[in-house]
Amino acid sequence: MAGLIGNVLEWFDFAVFGYFSSAIGKQFFPGDDPAAEQIKAFAVFAIGFLARPAGSLILGVIGDRIGRRALLTLSIALMGVATLGIGILPTHETIGALAPALLVLMRVVQGFSLGGEFTGSMVYTTELAPRALRGLVSSSTAAGTTLGFILGSATSLLVDAVLTAQEAADWGWRIPFIGSVVFVIAGWFLRRGIHESEQGQKAAAARAPIGTSLLGDWRPIVQTFGIVGMTNAAYYLTFTFAVERLKVLLGAKSASFQLVNTLSLFAVLLAKVLGGWMSDRVGRRRMMLALTVATMAAIYVAMPIMMSGSPLEFMFGQVLMALPLGMALGLQGAMLVEIFPLRTRVTSMSFGYSVTLALSGGVAPFVAASLIRETDNPMTLAYYAMVYGVIGLFLMWPMKETNSRSIDE
Repeated sequence: MAGLIGNVLEWFDFAVFGYFSSAIGKQFFPGDDPAAEQIKAFAVFAIGFLARPAGSLILGVIGDRIGRRALLTLSIALMGVATLGIGILPTHETIGALAPALLVLMRVVQGFSLGGEFTGSMVYTTELAPRALRGLVSSSTAAGTTLGFILGSATSLLVDAVLTAQEAADWGWRIPFIGSVVFVIAGWFLRRGIHESEQGQKAAAARAPIGTSLLGDWRPIVQTFGIVGMTNAAYYLTFTFAVERLKVLLGAKSASFQLVNTLSLFAVLLAKVLGGWMSDRVGRRRMMLALTVATMAAIYVAMPIMMSGSPLEFMFGQVLMALPLGMALGLQGAMLVEIFPLRTRVTSMSFGYSVTLALSGGVAPFVAASLIRETDNPMTLAYYAMVYGVIGLFLMWPMKETNSRSIDE
């Protein structure tokens, strides 16, 4: 529960920012072109991911040298402060150019905290799991991110349903950011009560040099890009960009698509647990290779349907993507922990994961908005995600199976 709630909070905030990017763009980057406002908001969204590598190094050192518990307590407090800050920020109309500057600062703090949060909780839950159940137990961390997305999508749907479009754009978007303080308080108290893992105690006692360890871990850091890159790019294109793009195009008529998006995320949630459970039996490398190919095939079919179809066709496209994406995301946590050595596991894994997300998931909505504006062809989005898939297959093919590896060394 302690690992899960932090991810619910952090990804709720990230999802809400994505779903309200049009309103945020209007308030902080006012102009005559709604598409340009949205692109600027998605650029700020990407900045949060670009701050993750710095957070992964600093917070990762805390996780390796002080303990996993200290890292998880600090990261949720930082995220809470930044999220509340976004909720109460004055807009461009009030303070001018200082408004977007402060928004960027809050996103940097969010990204910084997430740089250690997500991987820290993956390491913690996997280290405490029995070897035969690492995938299943670790999938709880991934499930927390989807719960956050579900709550973010549902909140966006509720705000749009209860308020007028003008009210939602003027001040309604602030409600979820301010309301998420409840998660912060609950998560902070939960995490204060957890105990340190045995592996965390060993890493803290060893105090391995960070720079040397990062250089020594170059291989698993590169492999992390292959394991994680395509799934995260495809995930943000499917469950953030696609629905937000329809908001811009359809306005009030897009409410049904937001509802479909919320329902489709439940399929992702179930698929994550299934993927973690199956990887304990089938093998994580074998499953990731198969799921990468399946996701590449699915996005080729799903993307044009999602970008121009009816709500029912939109749901078909999202569910088609949800199954392979969810299963892959559910098993990745255990797989990543298994390929990194104990000495500086949190730092090296967090750094590799953060850089990957900055280069894939974080920039995906921004790149997608730019591609659509230039080409008006949704297939370019599918090709964009498939490039990451080809790189992933190339990097994962030479790897050995990870299930049987000891994580105590």
